[in-house]
Amino acid sequence: MPAQTTSGVQSVERAFDILEVIARNGGECALSEIAEGTPLPLPTIHRLLRTLVGIGHVRQLTNRRYALGPRLIRLGEVANRQLGALASPVLHSLVDELAESASLAVLDGDMVIYTGQVPSPHTMRTNTEVGRRVNMHNSGVGKAVLAVLDDPRIARLITQAGMPAPTPNSLTSLSSLFAEVERIREQGYALDDEELELGVRCYAMAVPGAPTPMALGVSGPTSRVDDDFAERAIPALRRATDILSQALSGSGI
Repeated sequence: MPAQTTSGVQSVERAFDILEVIARNGGECALSEIAEGTPLPLPTIHRLLRTLVGIGHVRQLTNRRYALGPRLIRLGEVANRQLGALASPVLHSLVDELAESASLAVLDGDMVIYTGQVPSPHTMRTNTEVGRRVNMHNSGVGKAVLAVLDDPRIARLITQAGMPAPTPNSLTSLSSLFAEVERIREQGYALDDEELELGVRCYAMAVPGAPTPMALGVSGPTSRVDDDFAERAIPALRRATDILSQALSGSGI
């Protein structure tokens, strides 16, 4: 009979520990990084990696590093759909209250991916396609996610992804990004002020206690998403992220 911990089958827990370490490292890491990220002995890590590679949940690259495998893609897609369905009432509530588009984005490798979106009732509005991946350094939801990560991980992920500048307002250096992250941590919300797209402003906030880093955002044209809007949006986002956090804790996602 397999060895068990008080919460379940030990080998299963250990395998998922390894997957989590790889995910925290942006979806790819060296054996030494896995060993640093988990208390497991090296022979156990080797054995579990061989099993995970054999079933397609992990793949070994030509440079000997390990990456999340293709069989996880379907699991991730299904989980994202479920997460989007869970967040849907919260997003609709934000749109009802603020009359601007609301979205949910989740950390996905070294970027964030939109897993839920409800459009504004206005004719002129932002419309973010579910499944779209965007950089973290120039998006409201991305910067909100960055603010809940530790600084070494931020540096690693941003270095991997690069810092493209789609507008003149986009951040282009790690030093400016870290200064922005500190502001977000202090004030509790992130702002994309025409950094991803000219004419569009977004306020965003991380979901506290989420099982994977994620954020809710409300966005719209700068003509409507102004300082007066911010006074309503920030408390609305705080309520919404708390509600979603409670829903996630009871959903098992």
